[in-house]
Amino acid sequence: MANSVFIDPPAHRPELALLNTITPRIFVAATRMDDGKTTTAVGLFAALQQRFPRIGYIKPVGQRFVDIEGTKIDEDTVLINDTYHPRTPLKAMSPITVEPDFTRRYLSGGITHQLHDRVRAAFDEAAWEKDFVIIEGTGHAGVGSVFDLSNAMVAKLLQAKVIIVSRAGIGRPIDEICLNMALFEKFGVEVIGAIINKVVPGKMAMLKEYATLGLAKVGLPLLGMIPLHTELYKPTVNQVCQQLRGEFIAGSQHKRRRVGRIGIGAMSSRHAEHLLIPGTLVVTPGDREDLIMMVLNEDSKAATRGYLAGVVLTNGILPHESVMELIRQRSLPFVSTRVDVSNATTTIARMTVKTEIGDRDKIGLIQKLIQDHVQVDRIVDLVQRQDPNAARQLNLEM
Repeated sequence: MANSVFIDPPAHRPELALLNTITPRIFVAATRMDDGKTTTAVGLFAALQQRFPRIGYIKPVGQRFVDIEGTKIDEDTVLINDTYHPRTPLKAMSPITVEPDFTRRYLSGGITHQLHDRVRAAFDEAAWEKDFVIIEGTGHAGVGSVFDLSNAMVAKLLQAKVIIVSRAGIGRPIDEICLNMALFEKFGVEVIGAIINKVVPGKMAMLKEYATLGLAKVGLPLLGMIPLHTELYKPTVNQVCQQLRGEFIAGSQHKRRRVGRIGIGAMSSRHAEHLLIPGTLVVTPGDREDLIMMVLNEDSKAATRGYLAGVVLTNGILPHESVMELIRQRSLPFVSTRVDVSNATTTIARMTVKTEIGDRDKIGLIQKLIQDHVQVDRIVDLVQRQDPNAARQLNLEM
């Protein structure tokens, strides 16, 4: 049986250990996948660093992961670690990664490790000598319920208060926030507010008014509205290459160029001037040598006119060797893929663009957006505010 797990069992017995309840923590949840949890966590980490010297991070349950020295680590954890170096073992920041067969094995009893104990033990390690901890969720509040580690359950286990991130709108965000709140409340978890993400800048004032009113009806404050910034959703040529399962045949040193638009090379070079706009990723069959030569000629003027993002050669076809030699002499990124033009274009247009390690420009932009548009001090105050009901219960127990 393949081993899906996650961190080595700790030497002590975690079920006998008391959870760290002293270090302030916030659980960043969302109404669905790709609503902006990681963006919020990345920006919040930097903002909190201006208020606390040592910030911790943990993503208890991860669904997308990379292999690091034989251990599967959530990719967002790797991003946080590379960006901020929180001085915490990767295994503690990413204790559970869900492989394709994880749910089946859990339901059939094939996973015997105590997952709740694992999460608590990992949190204690991630929170060690930290002044504040960010806990990043996975998907909506119910994700992970099938193996008893929904976001709501994890927040309860770690005694964390929650902020919910949702996409822009008026009715739908409030409806979805309420739906997610219901599960958190069922587990006795306090939701302290909401952040609305991906707001069209021209609609910020209007949406802020109505989101504030809508959230007030369910007793939640609006803690921030993050404007939609197109640069955050432009893929790099490297991300396109990975999505198309292609390979670089030239220009990989510029693989982080961002794709501003897609140009389909389906016409003769005489009618293809629109492909030469800076930031364009040209997608064309590999045997369209007239177009390729036109692009190479344009690239020679790029220093003054602006750079193309790159070229994707489709259908698994490469141009004549004489043209290939010219391609290799340039620094323009060229990617070869077996996917055809139509499917390649559709795939690129529908990509979900995640922040990658090394995306310094995006990370800097995210940090500024959170600092400028999220009420970080209010979040800290709400996290540190003592729940009077909890205090009353503590006094009764004493």
